[in-house]
Amino acid sequence: MTRSQSLKTRFYVEGGTLVIDLEKRRKVLSSAPCYGGLSQTRYIMNHQVPANPVAAPAVVPRCRWTDPQRYLTQVARERGVAGRTVALMTAVPLNNLVALRESAGDLWVEGFITVGVTNAVRAGEPSPHAEGSRSRKPGTINIILVTNARLPDSAMVGAVQVITESKASVLLAADVPSWTGRRGATGTGTDAVVMVCGAGRDGPRLRYSGTHTKVGELIGRLVTRGVGLGLQRSERWSRRKAAQRARRSC
Repeated sequence: MTRSQSLKTRFYVEGGTLVIDLEKRRKVLSSAPCYGGLSQTRYIMNHQVPANPVAAPAVVPRCRWTDPQRYLTQVARERGVAGRTVALMTAVPLNNLVALRESAGDLWVEGFITVGVTNAVRAGEPSPHAEGSRSRKPGTINIILVTNARLPDSAMVGAVQVITESKASVLLAADVPSWTGRRGATGTGTDAVVMVCGAGRDGPRLRYSGTHTKVGELIGRLVTRGVGLGLQRSERWSRRKAAQRARRSC
């Protein structure tokens, strides 16, 4: 188990699972496969799965991947996490996790980001499934942000917009290719985002969260740094795996 006390948000990584403990129920907006949408929860998880689980039924039953909510709920129970848990899946090794913070005065944003881009796509391109392509190893960018700002639902949607713009700008600047081989990927086909806002009187009450606001600025800066660092770690990991395969083939 690894833990960190460097951020205000409590979290640990154990058994291939990142568990974020918000200490009390908070409002969450997410695209998570497990209890996504607008919800109230205390726990957020990002769980590492095999790189190609559907192609490896001998390792884990295939049915686990056709019902991610049921599977992730079971993972949460095994980790001792109670209640409805907003949970994500990633094939990115969690030692590549990026955890960082941005703040201004009494306002802060903290992020937990894993980056994989083998499943990259440019928004608007045909789906690889529609093109009849062979299954590829999944690559996913999972972004979990926690802020002490108390935001209305509309501002949480605005925060997700800023997260998405920031992520896309990093990938475009890095010239990440789409699955088609063309440059200009804006994300991956399995990206997920989680936005957690403040509760009670813990932080400032804000009406807006766009790029003209201070919280939007902090979100943009954090996601830009975090996805950039995650991309660097993902590339180093990919090079190590390729070198290991080359050595085994000799």
